[in-house]
Amino acid sequence: MTHQGSCHCGRIRFEVDGHIDSALSCNCSICQRKGSLLWFVPRAALRLLMPESDTAVYTFNKHVIQHRFCPTCGIHPYGEGKGPNGAAMAAINLRCLEDIDLDAVPITRFDGRAL
Repeated sequence: MTHQGSCHCGRIRFEVDGHIDSALSCNCSICQRKGSLLWFVPRAALRLLMPESDTAVYTFNKHVIQHRFCPTCGIHPYGEGKGPNGAAMAAINLRCLEDIDLDAVPITRFDGRAL
């Protein structure tokens, strides 16, 4: 299934393929503040509908995750990094997808503060 997503103002627009079977809620210093619900997919499943240069990037700590956000409205629709096996991954903020019933998505809590 293909899902459509965007930031609030629409500057960052994307499509992502996959079946949403769960979300991750992390309590690390950035995720807690953003309030995102993350769905992890292979990076190849994410297609940007605008130039990547339209996004701003924030990294911290070990600088291995690129937290992408809109420089206009400030919304964080996705991040990029590598999975445990070294494959390129995208962390999609489910709150930025259209027509998603978040109440129907099982949420796993992750203790990112403990890392």
